[in-house]
Amino acid sequence: MGFYFVQFLTGLASASALFLVASGLSIIFGVTRIVNFAHGAFYMLGAYIAFTLTERLSGAFGFWGGILIAALAVAVIGVIVEMLLLRRIYSSPELFQLLATFGLTLMVEDLVVLIWGPDDLLGRRAPGFRGAVEMFGQNVPSYDLFMIVLGPVVLGILWLLFHRTRWGILVRAATQDRDMVAALGVNQKWLFTSVFGAGVFLAALGGALQIPRDAVHHALDLRIIVEVFVVVVIGGLGSITGAFVAAVLVAELNAFGILILPKVSIVLVFLVMAVVLIVRPYGLFGKPEAVARKTPGLSVRPWAPFTRNERIACLVGVALAALLPLVAGNYALTVGAEIAIFVIFAASLHFLMSVGGLASFGHAAYFGLGAYGVAFLAKLAGLPMILCLALGPLLGLAGAAIFGFFAVQLSGVYFAMLTLAFAQIVWSIAFQWVPVTGGDNGILGIWPEQWAAGPARFYWLSLGIAVAVVSILRIIVFSPFGYALRGTRDSLLRSESIGIDAKRIQWTAFVIAGTAAGIGGSLFAYLKGSVFPDNIGIGLSVDALVMVLLGGVETVSGAVIGAIVFKALSIWLVSQTDWSKLILGGVIVLIVVAFPKGIVGMIETWRHSWRARSDAPSAKPAGLAASQPEGAE
Repeated sequence: MGFYFVQFLTGLASASALFLVASGLSIIFGVTRIVNFAHGAFYMLGAYIAFTLTERLSGAFGFWGGILIAALAVAVIGVIVEMLLLRRIYSSPELFQLLATFGLTLMVEDLVVLIWGPDDLLGRRAPGFRGAVEMFGQNVPSYDLFMIVLGPVVLGILWLLFHRTRWGILVRAATQDRDMVAALGVNQKWLFTSVFGAGVFLAALGGALQIPRDAVHHALDLRIIVEVFVVVVIGGLGSITGAFVAAVLVAELNAFGILILPKVSIVLVFLVMAVVLIVRPYGLFGKPEAVARKTPGLSVRPWAPFTRNERIACLVGVALAALLPLVAGNYALTVGAEIAIFVIFAASLHFLMSVGGLASFGHAAYFGLGAYGVAFLAKLAGLPMILCLALGPLLGLAGAAIFGFFAVQLSGVYFAMLTLAFAQIVWSIAFQWVPVTGGDNGILGIWPEQWAAGPARFYWLSLGIAVAVVSILRIIVFSPFGYALRGTRDSLLRSESIGIDAKRIQWTAFVIAGTAAGIGGSLFAYLKGSVFPDNIGIGLSVDALVMVLLGGVETVSGAVIGAIVFKALSIWLVSQTDWSKLILGGVIVLIVVAFPKGIVGMIETWRHSWRARSDAPSAKPAGLAASQPEGAE
């Protein structure tokens, strides 16, 4: 009994730290509507700066002074980021804001390694809380008791701040209806800045307070951000009380899941998140938005059919790509095959987002399922490669069919978060079902057969399948189904009023996109010769979003160009510098700020602008018309 009580207290201590970070993210999203992927990076910065202040400058500030100053310093950094970067893109689609904060995350990951090194850092114990208290025959760290008390105290302070101050009332009002707050004359610019600074302060404080309990390392950001998203969604976006209750729920599930259900402990949290979103889409304490919002990042302008020149350009591009083995070596061909595979992956998500209006945060699930489908058929059933490539993607299709049925019942960020929950469930199963999936060791030895074994042959295979998949997706876009799907994107009520079964159409689109992603995953398994749970991880899903947004979600060829540029740049930077994430993140941020329509969107804008100038009649001097004969031009 005593052991379980101590485990319960350990869960409460973790819940307090999780609540600090989650409350900050909930406040930021509730007011600014920014899906702040960099929130985990601010948490990590708080831990690193607190370590420096408490270890190397402890004489100047003391432990607790160092903790507080670290959180304030990161809050100042957050305010600067908001003023210099996010303030410029508040009018941009929300998914572009996600892309910008993802670029910031990449930059911070390399910066902390550059400043503090790659090794884990162990902080000192907190003064006055270095011992333990005996309870029911078990020792409970006194610092855990401090954290248990701190959580409700911070909750109380935040409640008073948001219910007893004018600033707090404005923040709560903006959480419900930003447009109405603006109509009342409130300066949204400074309200957003103050909210962002407060949210970053809470994240950094949570990170700083963790140094006596956990090692500080450069992977803290991705580890915490997934749990924080889960907490915020379960509790309800914009609800501080919901964030506290959800943090306790998630922390206790983590604490007891490993004891009671060790085989499914990682899955439990995401199962709860999925159930909450299905039963109550706005979270336990959340409320529906005052105005329904479309999925961000989409344009009502449909994809236009290829012009004659564009068809010629595509054929020339494919022909040049097919000739690559005549001039390139094996390494370049392997990279080319990988780029072709990710073109398939990005195109599948682009189809879902651009035409269907459905932004998936967990699209890697179907890519990974396709890879595991090939692995099972090749290693367990011993089927030939051609059958594995044909049947492997069916596992991605099955996953998309099951998960898509529930996901399409939601919209906007709730749809995105449910897809993330499903993807993490699949990842958890792959990670923990060791007898079947190999767990973290993966499934090895999945090599192409002789007819596709050479780099040139596999490259041609990947290129041919990529061209076929992209072409088929384009044909679907201009089919009657594609126009019906576009109708559900632009106006759900109007499409249903003319007899379109919107949910069925969206579910079918989800299945098509999942199947296409599974085809890419099947090829990827043969390219790498192995399959690991990372093929389903959140990092790969974010990569797909980056490819689509980088190329241009509103454009015809955005996914193709975005995948080529992102993968080629990523691979090249890794081979050229140790600071590849820093440079890649900077490039992403630059493109979001300077070219929010993406690379292809930027090129199209320039082309239309040049064409408009060329077609405009030239201005004539003032007296020229009078001196010309009648009828002269």
